[in-house]
Amino acid sequence: MSGAREAPIRVSEIFGPTIQGEGVLIGLPTVFVRTGGCDYRCSWCDTLHAVDSDYRDQWLPMSVDEIWREVRRLSGDMPLTVSLSGGNPAIQPLGALIAHGHSEGYTFALETQGSVAKEWFADLDTLVLSPKPPSSGMETDWAAFDDCLRMAAAGPQIALKIVVFDDRDYVFAREAAARYPHLPVYLQPGNHTPPPPDDDDARIDIDGIMDRMLWLVGKVTDDRWFAARVLPQLHVLLWGNKRGV
Repeated sequence: MSGAREAPIRVSEIFGPTIQGEGVLIGLPTVFVRTGGCDYRCSWCDTLHAVDSDYRDQWLPMSVDEIWREVRRLSGDMPLTVSLSGGNPAIQPLGALIAHGHSEGYTFALETQGSVAKEWFADLDTLVLSPKPPSSGMETDWAAFDDCLRMAAAGPQIALKIVVFDDRDYVFAREAAARYPHLPVYLQPGNHTPPPPDDDDARIDIDGIMDRMLWLVGKVTDDRWFAARVLPQLHVLLWGNKRGV
């Protein structure tokens, strides 16, 4: 495999098969390759173990060969979807991994906030762009976001996914969708109680999440925003914020 000459990929965890818990591929059996490192620090981040530099010593520098052996082991050599997540997986050199996986019949989905564009976006099967709303404390660079779309070109299926906690976030989601009317948009209520990364209980405020879900459904229906799809984070409802599922 040509991956031996590629720069190492920083990996926080590889797990599965489980289901994709959100967005356009919700419910689809998936193996996750979660990379380490991110150029954002969202106030409500629920994967700090893949974001915060305090956990850098847990991110293993892995070659394409090493990652692929684990993906094949987990999948039992049966091709399925591999989700590239993070952190922000776009900051990692993932092109060779995608190319090799495709050669064995696997498909690839990646989610990113749209802050870093890579040429290999065009090789993905699914690209989920998730601009962060005001509640995150981050600001979207729409020029960089547009670069991500240009890099993807006509290659992957592309969708918008936006987390919504409150009215400001909802307005942001409406404005983002209006900027890209050709893209399907998925909305999900925010999960505002992330536990420490080593908390095995990974408890969540299920009542708060469901209240926001009902509120969000009411907003889109009252506004006749019939192009939006409102979905929960299915994995959060099933397993809380537990790692590795």
